[in-house]
Amino acid sequence: MRTVELLLDDTADRAVREAWRHLAAAGLPSQAGHPHPTNRPHLTLATVETLPAAARERVEDALTALPVPFRLEGLLRFGGRVRVLAWAVRPTPELLRVHRSVWRALESSPGAGPSNPLHAPGRWIPHITLGRSRRPVWEAPDELLLPVPPGGGPRGRFTGARSYDTVTRAVEILTPR
Repeated sequence: MRTVELLLDDTADRAVREAWRHLAAAGLPSQAGHPHPTNRPHLTLATVETLPAAARERVEDALTALPVPFRLEGLLRFGGRVRVLAWAVRPTPELLRVHRSVWRALESSPGAGPSNPLHAPGRWIPHITLGRSRRPVWEAPDELLLPVPPGGGPRGRFTGARSYDTVTRAVEILTPR
């Protein structure tokens, strides 16, 4: 499977990594404990089976709006076989346009395969993953898990993009055209 992900500016990246360290210091599962060199804060826009050259070109065309602003707000908890704690990304109009453009680029690209319906416009929940666990470990109130200063969470810009190959665990930088 291949992803299309947006990357955070340096200041926002540091803020998310600090949240990872905070959770780890509290003895909670955190992305800080994920040792693979490709592990970094990101926002997943879509996943597909493959990313052939034509699809990659269409996606890179859709990324010309970068950079786009964002703000992190409250925490999200996703259930399932693997539970996820995430920082919600407030979806700005610019971010929603980029997301729709990337979705359309992939849907119109023969050979990419089906897109994950959880990432479909109108269904997608933009978030930055903070931790994963097979156990229910994030039952505490949000303010105890991740203290957020008055005025809300960090603001930043999505400044770049990449695609991650879940089979080879390789990353390919996507360059807006």
